[in-house]
Amino acid sequence: MGHGPGMMGWGNGMGWFGMILMAAFWIAVIVGIVLLIRWLVVSTDARGRKASSEDSALEILKRRYARGEIEKEEFEEKRKNLEY
Repeated sequence: MGHGPGMMGWGNGMGWFGMILMAAFWIAVIVGIVLLIRWLVVSTDARGRKASSEDSALEILKRRYARGEIEKEEFEEKRKNLEY
């Protein structure tokens, strides 16, 4: 007697607000785990090595050529300079 309505004291405590907070907590935990896994996958390349924050000069040159920032002649000239 004196335990309030419902079984196990559901009438006491925070009620619906507590259930909403608990759901928000678990959603935040799941989202955090997913973001951590995504960050780990992105920070390593396909062979499992850490991705370098500094790309090689040749990689940068290739990307600039692919984006159309430089012409073929300029690309070839700079590539030859990098190979020496």
